[in-house]
Amino acid sequence: MSDNLLGVYSRAPLAVDRGEGTWLYDVDGNRWLDCVMGIATDGLGHAHPKLVAALEAQAKKLWHVSNIFRIPGQEALAQRLITSTFADVVFFGNSGSEAIEGALKTARRYHFVNGAPERIDVIGFAGSFHGRTYAAVNASGNASYLEGFGPRLPGYVQLTLDDEAGIAEAIARPTTAAVIVEPVQGEGGARALTGEWLKRVRDLCTQHGVLLIYDEVQSGMGRTGKLFAHQWFEGVEPDIMAVAKALGGGFPVGAFLATKEAAKGMVVGTHGSTFGGNPLAMAVGIAAFDEIAKEETLAHARAISAELVQQLNALKDKHSDLILEVRGKGMLIGLKLVPNNREFMALARDHGILVAGGGENCVRLLPSLLLSSEEAAEAVKRLDAAFADARTRLAKAA
Repeated sequence: MSDNLLGVYSRAPLAVDRGEGTWLYDVDGNRWLDCVMGIATDGLGHAHPKLVAALEAQAKKLWHVSNIFRIPGQEALAQRLITSTFADVVFFGNSGSEAIEGALKTARRYHFVNGAPERIDVIGFAGSFHGRTYAAVNASGNASYLEGFGPRLPGYVQLTLDDEAGIAEAIARPTTAAVIVEPVQGEGGARALTGEWLKRVRDLCTQHGVLLIYDEVQSGMGRTGKLFAHQWFEGVEPDIMAVAKALGGGFPVGAFLATKEAAKGMVVGTHGSTFGGNPLAMAVGIAAFDEIAKEETLAHARAISAELVQQLNALKDKHSDLILEVRGKGMLIGLKLVPNNREFMALARDHGILVAGGGENCVRLLPSLLLSSEEAAEAVKRLDAAFADARTRLAKAA
């Protein structure tokens, strides 16, 4: 490990070198079945040929230009997003955190131009994760991310997802600006919200003039088998939505989408980005969107996720002393464990499979949307071996 890098990551002893589809290789040529995929970012796997071709072609033309000029790629990708969603307008940044920041600013600015500047409160939920910038960690439901960084920002309210009465009361407050929620929590432990929950909150927001923000940074771009997770349900569309991760297929791209009404306060000078929407990012983003949005890609993701979940439930039955629950939606799958999840991640790595951590002592599987049936079966086989190893080690420790 290098002492020259800021020590904010608990890095695995794996020096990555290259990736091919579902497989990740280290500098010594060892390979792992990658079910992390940059934490749901490499939606089409590693080094997808169409994304590589798009990047190479654009790199020979133009890398960066200021947003004081028209960037045709932005207009093209924005049109694709608008055609496929509730939105009327799009703003491009570089990451999920930036998308969240823009969404929060848009919500507060909406009320300001409507003559209600007191409406600043943003309701978030326990277990949520919205990014690492200062507003994003205040909106998130993990207090530890704020430790040592000064006082909480004003106007951020935290509730629990199952507090129906509390949610209704908070939305009705005259100081409430917005509700922010992940339709499927990622870091919080792969918890999928129901259509009934989303519809109830959507209706309450409409009733009280509150904007609804969806954080689909992780659950969006095909991850659940629909282009966006909320699209599984009717009548739950948001006013603003943050997307990133698989939007760029591994290249840094983020965006927030909004209705024209919700975005009415975002006029010239109220927001901006130096690198957001640059030609390189837009070229790769268009290529990634066109592949992910294909019905055949989404249908494949739904089919393989069904196979994978069925096999993981069988694995749960086999290792019921170690696996408490299989949860999530589509290709965002969580296993709630008895053994420590961080220790199990290392065991899994020893057995040739990479998995991510998550809240409530979960590990997450976030494979490529193009995962094959054979690779899904191989993933379960390797997890099976890792759980058998975990049982042996627990027995020895006892």
